[in-house]
Order: sequence, then C-alpha cells, then structure tokens
Amino acid sequence: MFDLLFETSWEVCNKVGGIYAVLSTKAKTLQQQHKDKVIFIGPDIWTKDNESPFFTESKTLLADWKATVSFPAGMTVRVGRWNIPGKPIAILVDFKSLFQYKNELYAKMWENFKVDSLHAYGDYDEACAFAYGSALVIESLVKFKKNDGKKIIAHFDEWTTGMGLLYVKAYLPQVATVFTTHATSIGRSICGNGKPLYDYMSGYNGDQMAKELNMESKHSLEKAAAQNADAFTTVSDVTARECEQLLERKPIVTPNGFELNFVPKGAKYDEGRDAARKKLLQVASALTGEKYDSDTFLLATSGRCEFRNKGLDVGIDALNVVRYELNKLKDSNRKIIAFITVPGWTDAPRADLMEAIEDGNCSTKLFDPIITHSIHNFESDNIYGKLNYLGLRNESYDKVKVIYVPSYLNGNDGIFNMSYYDLLIGFDLTIFPSYYEPWGYTPLESVAFAVPTITTDLAGFGQWVAKSQGMEPKKVGVEVIHRTDSNYSHTVMTVAQGIMNVFALKPTEWRKMSRAAQKTAKMALWSHFITYYDTAYSLALEAAKSRQ
Repeated sequence: MFDLLFETSWEVCNKVGGIYAVLSTKAKTLQQQHKDKVIFIGPDIWTKDNESPFFTESKTLLADWKATVSFPAGMTVRVGRWNIPGKPIAILVDFKSLFQYKNELYAKMWENFKVDSLHAYGDYDEACAFAYGSALVIESLVKFKKNDGKKIIAHFDEWTTGMGLLYVKAYLPQVATVFTTHATSIGRSICGNGKPLYDYMSGYNGDQMAKELNMESKHSLEKAAAQNADAFTTVSDVTARECEQLLERKPIVTPNGFELNFVPKGAKYDEGRDAARKKLLQVASALTGEKYDSDTFLLATSGRCEFRNKGLDVGIDALNVVRYELNKLKDSNRKIIAFITVPGWTDAPRADLMEAIEDGNCSTKLFDPIITHSIHNFESDNIYGKLNYLGLRNESYDKVKVIYVPSYLNGNDGIFNMSYYDLLIGFDLTIFPSYYEPWGYTPLESVAFAVPTITTDLAGFGQWVAKSQGMEPKKVGVEVIHRTDSNYSHTVMTVAQGIMNVFALKPTEWRKMSRAAQKTAKMALWSHFITYYDTAYSLALEAAKSRQ
C-alpha cells in the first residue's frame, strides 16, 4: 500500500498517556505487514542520567542518512528502535535549538493556514518546536532517499504535532498527510470546565468556545491540521461527532485496538493473579490494620487525574452507595477493597506504610489509612477531598474500603513495586464511568486481562461494545451504562448496582464472566482494526497523487 510511513507523536518512546498505548500496540501489526517501512518520530527529552527505557539507539540504522544530514541551529536526532513488540524504527528529535525560529515559523503558518499563535501559552511553543523538528526529519529523509513517485505517508497525532503536518503540507506536496485527533483540545476543555458537552453539542461553535476558554492557539492549530490533512481520523463515533461540530470536518473513525502479548497465559496467568492479589491485600492490611480473607472482592479504577472527565466523582459516589448497602447486611462479612490508582501530585511513598509492609504488621491502623503516598496538595486534591467529605475513612465496621494510590504504577513506586498490568490481573472488577473518554484504553486493558469492567456509552470503547458485542454484561464481560449530561445520580446508582451484581456472583459465575471479557478483548485486536487505517491511508495517498 505504501513505501514509507512516518508517524509522529509526543508519546513515541515517551509513556505519558493513552496515545502511548495506541501507538505501542499498533506498531506490532504495522511491522508484521510493512517490515521497517514505518518510522516513528518522538521527542528526545531524555538525558544521560535519565534515559528512555523504551528506546535503544543504533549506529547502523539509517547511518548513511545521518552521516550527511545537517539540521538548522544544530538540531540533533538519534536513530534506534522502540523497545516494544515489533521493535519498529524510531527517531528521537532534540528540538530545543529550534525555539529561536518560532516567530518566523508562526508567521509562515499564519500566512499559509491562518493559524493563530498570538495567544499561545503553556506547552504550545514546546509542542510546535518538536513538530517542526519532526517535519524537518521527514523532509530530509524524503529528499535523501530521492523517493520520486514513491507512496509516502506522514501521519501526525494530536494538536501537539499539527505544526509538523502543516509544514509537510506546504513544502512536501508529494507526501500524503494524515491527522488523528484522539480528543479535541476544545472539547476536553469544555468538559474540564464543567460545561455540558453533549446536550448542547449542536449549538457549540469551536472558535467561539476557544475564545471563551482561552484556547485560541491550540484550537486554531488543531482545526487547521484537521482541515488541511489529506485524511482526517478520530478514534470513535462519539469523538467523530465532536470533531465535525468543533473542527468543522467529518473524520474517518479508526478504533483503537490492543495486543494480547501483554497478557500472561495458562499457569503464568494464575501465578500472576495470585501474586497481584497477595500484594494488594498486603498493602491494604498494612494501611488499615485489618486482616483480609483471600476471597475479598478487589476493585479498581485508574487513568489520568481528570476528576469529572474520567468519572472519578461518579465512581467514588457509587462506592459510597455500595458501602451503605453492604453495611446493612448482617449475614455476610465479605468485604470490598477499591483501589483508585490515579497519579496525583505525588511527594513520596509513605515511610510508615513501607515499614508496616516490611515488618508484616497488619494489626495497627495507620494514621490517614486511605492513601499510600504523600502528596503535595492534600488540601486541594479532588479524590482525597471527596473521600474525606463522604467519610470513606476505612473504619473497622465498613465493609467497603477505599485506597487512593496517587502514584504511577511503574514497578518502582515504593509501595507496590509492581507495574499496573502486573496488579491489574489480580482484580475482580474495574469501573470507568467516564463522562469524556474518546476511546477508553483502561476498560479494554481490563477485559484483555480477563477482568470484567463497567464503562459508559460516552466512551468510544463502551459504544463499540454496545454496538458490536451486545449489552449483556455476563455474556461480554462489560457493562455499558447510559450516561448523559443530566443523569448523574442515575449513573451513580447504576454503577453501584453493577458493582453489587458482580460482587454477588458465585466463583463459577465470575469465571464465566471473566472468560467472556477476554473473548470481547479478542474482538478488539489490531489485526481486526488496522483495516480502518488502511482506508485512511488509501484516501490520503489518492489525494497526494492528485497533486502530482
């Protein structure tokens, strides 16, 4: 289909959020189909003292190009492979020297595409410098290889790379361009500011809202990239509606897939689940001073710290409802431990908790038994504040315990010292009652690890499950809850009931639901979903061909 594909993202070899999961899992399928015809481009933000664990530099890859290439102001690049399944080629761009050209670049982009960089702030300059540097890499390689008549695609992810797409569009007309919006900057801002997105979608004007919310430059850049790309894509039907309204172009929907090579099989799965449960119960016991039975129901929610968008507010309220209901039961002492694994403004792992874990002490309740790491902003952290407001303090009489883990679970957090995936395998249920979730990797990851999940139809994954797999939780391992701008209380009660339903399952029933979850995950593999990108790439190449 193509001779060369460049894909540029801030999250290449740089694990920040969901886009890393998109690209790092998609890469294996791309490599299988187009061996080393795909080159990923990411930011070189690393140092000798803090090297990327995801990148291995090579002295031989593209060595002939590197020996002759010269970039403006001494910009440098490193060539190697991304340490993920498929081991694709990756180029990291050290873009810091390009800041001196920003005014000239912004003037050109205003002249050519009416991109308004005048109101830029925050990470705008950094993103644009990286995107510009990435475009220079693409330009240099295309000219060096003299690929006249070859089918070349430059694929850019998110507004942060928009400046690179526009540069390629202006100076490399022979290259087909693809732009993917994983979530519109203005749509996320509308939600983050507490405004109703869905009930009033048809009345929103993206440019007007950008002015109101001080998002003019990011929105202007994203809109220009979307409208000028040869093919414009997004990840779900729910985000496609948002793009069409706010960016004024209808995108192609390219759902996000996953790879099951992250999931252990057979005996290793059972060993992993046992190890995860042992660690989770150990930390809970050391924190709360209670001993928990092996059949304790373990629940989790996770993701970025977007309190409303990710449905963290709904999830905590639902747990409070479940606590109230379980505390009324007299014929059962089985408990639920819910872990909220959402990175906050972390200070350090708690020394007293580390000591209790090391000593094996589970008889003394620690001070502040709801949090595993100290944070810098106890007084303003939404999750911590909500738990205290509702009185979710892990009292001895409560049958629902809630533990806030405000740290990245990277295997070196000081308390669990296990990765997120290594712990995920031990849970009985996950909940992700999102309000704004363009796709939703967290519930997809959950079912891939055979853990049933609850999500909403405002998440792309939830919509896909409801549309293609059905709405019976026991048969698909996923409960998809209907959520709107105006049914918060109903959503809380529905999530609470969903938790109670899975909690009440007999072990054989839960295992059946677990197998159903993993079956659903197999329907969302990249081997099924890559065809949507093939369509987008074909359209882009046709557009580029028409320019020749």
